[in-house]
Amino acid sequence: MLNYLEKRKVYLVYLPLIFYWIILLAATSFPTTALPSVGVGDKFMHFGAYFVLGVLLNLTLMFQDKYILLKRKNTLFTFLIVVFYACIDEIHQHFIPGRSMEFYDFVADIFGLVLALIFVLFMVRINRFVTPL
Repeated sequence: MLNYLEKRKVYLVYLPLIFYWIILLAATSFPTTALPSVGVGDKFMHFGAYFVLGVLLNLTLMFQDKYILLKRKNTLFTFLIVVFYACIDEIHQHFIPGRSMEFYDFVADIFGLVLALIFVLFMVRINRFVTPL
């Protein structure tokens, strides 16, 4: 599966990361009074959003070939980049009407990120044991 993604990385990883991150930034910039309720707990939304961001960014750093250090230490750099972004995002939401900066939102972001990193590491290990057809 990872070989399939790597061969089509521009369309299946890089572009989705760019579009997803733009949508994520835009979604956190709208006042909550302007958004419809989706009936899912706020923390689950944070968890899911950062899970997807973590997977896409980790795959991007893993598949890119320009910066060897980022490729070799993709898990570490994914963690650092996303934690930094989560901090900035929570601070940013403090200034948006109807939104607030909450520590537990940040915790949910980090849990989503950590599960994403574990998921990608699991996929890498499975990929090593599966022989290509």
